[in-house]
Amino acid sequence: MGGRNGTTAALLAVVVCGMVGLSFASVPLYRLFCQATGFGGTTQRAASVPGRVSDAIVTVRFDATTSADLGWEFRPLEDSVQVHPGEQREVFFRAVNRSSETVTGSAIYNVTPTKTGVYFDKLQCFCFNAQRLGPGESRDMGVVFFVDPDLLKDPNTREVRAITLSYTMYRAVEPSPPNAAASTPKSSVVN
Repeated sequence: MGGRNGTTAALLAVVVCGMVGLSFASVPLYRLFCQATGFGGTTQRAASVPGRVSDAIVTVRFDATTSADLGWEFRPLEDSVQVHPGEQREVFFRAVNRSSETVTGSAIYNVTPTKTGVYFDKLQCFCFNAQRLGPGESRDMGVVFFVDPDLLKDPNTREVRAITLSYTMYRAVEPSPPNAAASTPKSSVVN
């Protein structure tokens, strides 16, 4: 009877360890799924524009929200642009640090309608990296994008003629500075 209890305990331990491992892997796996499928309005990253440009016109609107604890003003410099799917465009957002301290911000983003996420491609974006602004500092930050012409062929999106790109800028968690005692080499005194 002791052998069965040991086997059951070992099996339960393996199941618990597997569940803990999956819980830690769930966020990165979900992020990869969203990036690959455009799920939830997640935009795509691209290395280059497609070789074709459509005659159709899609209006891309811009929206910006700022977390209250950031202390920044953050807004698009243009409310919207009209693009031909396949055409590369660059637009800018302005960030101004209204606080009296240096603050690092990071942006999260999506597009609506969410079904267009798989067709909205960014070549470069300030949102790929955290942004650090000193007190009173302002910066115009660009995003280079295109709308994939395949948007017009997909039965689920071919009627879409307006997309909204939304950013939320929030305070990034900054790494703690190293402890002075830990970073100062110890000296030894020889007598």
